Amino acid sequence: MAKTKAIFECESCGYQCGKWLGKCPNCGAFESIVELSAAQIKSLEEIAKFSKSASAKATPITEVEITELARTSTGDSELDLVLGGGLVEGSLVLIGGSPGIGKSTLLLKVASNLAKNAPTLYVSGEESASQIKLRADRLGANERELFLLTEINLGSILTSLAEREYKFLVIDSIQTLYSDKITAAPGSISQVREITFELMRLAKEKNISIFIIGHITKEGSIAGPRILEHMVDVVLYFEGDSSKQLRILRGFKNRFGNTSEVGIFEMSEQGLKSAKDASSKFFTRGAAVAGSAITATMQGSRALIVEIQALVCESAYPKRSTTGFDKSRLDMILALLERKLELPLGHYDVFINVTGGVKITESACDLAVVAAIISSFRNRPLSRESIFIGELSLNGEIRDIFNLDERLKEAATQNFKNAICPKKPSTKPALKVFEAGQISQVLEWM
Repeated sequence: MAKTKAIFECESCGYQCGKWLGKCPNCGAFESIVELSAAQIKSLEEIAKFSKSASAKATPITEVEITELARTSTGDSELDLVLGGGLVEGSLVLIGGSPGIGKSTLLLKVASNLAKNAPTLYVSGEESASQIKLRADRLGANERELFLLTEINLGSILTSLAEREYKFLVIDSIQTLYSDKITAAPGSISQVREITFELMRLAKEKNISIFIIGHITKEGSIAGPRILEHMVDVVLYFEGDSSKQLRILRGFKNRFGNTSEVGIFEMSEQGLKSAKDASSKFFTRGAAVAGSAITATMQGSRALIVEIQALVCESAYPKRSTTGFDKSRLDMILALLERKLELPLGHYDVFINVTGGVKITESACDLAVVAAIISSFRNRPLSRESIFIGELSLNGEIRDIFNLDERLKEAATQNFKNAICPKKPSTKPALKVFEAGQISQVLEWM
């Protein structure tokens, strides 16, 4: 009988090798590599065999027929937006986020909405049925076709699924489940991989749409092997401070739509609700203060009006700190201000904050950052009726940006009167536009 080849795996990242090592060459963890048992190796072989059997015969692309994706509304407009228009039949959706951010709250309400159309099973390995019932009463999520199962054994869950034809399934959470086929502890690399594989096969064979809640590590990524994110169809992350009301649901992978859309939710006594007037949640209409500038940033297909706050103060040991803005880009902007406007910012602390928990990943908000810094440095408030939009180049030029019309349209909707931007928009906006081609022009305007 042929001897089974030994396989060693890192418990931290899932890296595999043919011999034991004291330090994982992939993640650098010490004493994390263990030898897989015969059952675990067999499970890996089954996954590989399923992948091979699932492969189809090559077909000319001209002969491929396009099939329409069957989508079901989750009853939540923001979640439908991030999913690409609704929940696809037979899809596997992974939702991650920090503790207390609202993952279980959102999915219990979504499960209740889905149960209005078809039987839905909510599996929890972290809470008792009475705890879930208390939350359901608070959320108004009581539906006759919504079934609760407090179980962590995958075999028992599969048995319950076989007893009734469920159309939707929620797993809370993947790290609490375990399979009898694997001797490892719940939440380990082997268990997470095995359970995700079984759920993937269940979703594709029976066309059951499955939501999976995943814990995150201190680095902010889904706990478990990276293969977890590769096996599912959609990966969504909750962003925002759990102590604040606003939450942002952002897509990082979507096989049935784009990942540029974001969902904005507001925490209330009735749980997470879609923010009806999202744009007005990220800035205030108070009195003008120094160090505050308004800009418009694109989050997916929508424009959000956000407030950029800056604090500039003299210091013997200057520091730079940002919240919601790229620090390296701030360093570039500060160097540009010293070079072009001769502002002695090398002797000052500079702090930047984007209100509302929004993370700005585009360069179209550079002009607002400059305006906020100069306003704080000169201690001169800016008009609360003006908005700053534009990208800065290294030579001090204010460059054009995309979706300028959409940004100005949203600014006009929020009753702003003036806009400082690189050029006139293609359509006549409902607010006054000031063109600025160089950073020095902005200083003159201010």
